[in-house]
Amino acid sequence: MTSFYMAHAQLTDLARLEYSFIPKSNSEDQYTRLRALLNYPIELKNDSYFIVGGEYNRILLNLEDEYDFETSGLNKIHIIDLNLAYTFKWNEKWRFGVKFNPRIASTLTHKLNSDDFFMNGGVFFINKRTAGEEIKKDSRLILGLTYNATTGLPFPLPFVSYYRKIDDNWSYTAGIPKSNLKYHFNPKNNLQVFTGLDGYLAHLQKPLVINEKEAEHISLSVAVSGLGYEYCFTKHLAAYLYTGYTVRLNNVIRSKNRDEIFKLDDINAFYLRSGLKFKI
Repeated sequence: MTSFYMAHAQLTDLARLEYSFIPKSNSEDQYTRLRALLNYPIELKNDSYFIVGGEYNRILLNLEDEYDFETSGLNKIHIIDLNLAYTFKWNEKWRFGVKFNPRIASTLTHKLNSDDFFMNGGVFFINKRTAGEEIKKDSRLILGLTYNATTGLPFPLPFVSYYRKIDDNWSYTAGIPKSNLKYHFNPKNNLQVFTGLDGYLAHLQKPLVINEKEAEHISLSVAVSGLGYEYCFTKHLAAYLYTGYTVRLNNVIRSKNRDEIFKLDDINAFYLRSGLKFKI
């Protein structure tokens, strides 16, 4: 579920190129993801913006172990999102944002069908406070509800994220799907301790038969903790590297109703994510 990525980032990141890697423990299998994102904000009147963009994730599953079923159809998974968002100043303290993310998540080995399409989205209230006479340190609170068709839950889920600058060197973000404690060496370099969620769900256009059961979906859910480093070339352009270890990993082949049929992996492993981003 790539919507595990911070919903706030989808409103503020203008461009991103990213590489992720998880090797399977005690195995030759490995998971690799290539991600590209591009958003274009259109300024409207009264400090409001319409944002249109897209995101592409190409997931490579290198399954080198021996399995009792054909794995060639699992090698490449494609996740394509259309990003549509609108944000405006609600009042002097709050900004409102809404986003829609029509999605294709599929192996794309055949023509598209209705099972390849998903609808995600969310609504958010953002309170950003800048240090001044009344406020000693910068802070930002985001409250929202998100709906993700790939989670299998038929109702919206809460989204909470709180950022606060402690002093000139320290800041933190608390919430789900990501929390961190960050140390700023200077305006260009920072190091952080983080925890976060990652993953995906996609449709198998060529169903598998495993133990006399037909499988039509594959999913990966990951909870990871580790260290991250970010170098800011400018105020808006940054390179980053996150490395750590999964504290929960669940890679599963599922039925049409998303019931578990076969577990590819559930052993925790090394995690790496790096990339470039251009943000507001």
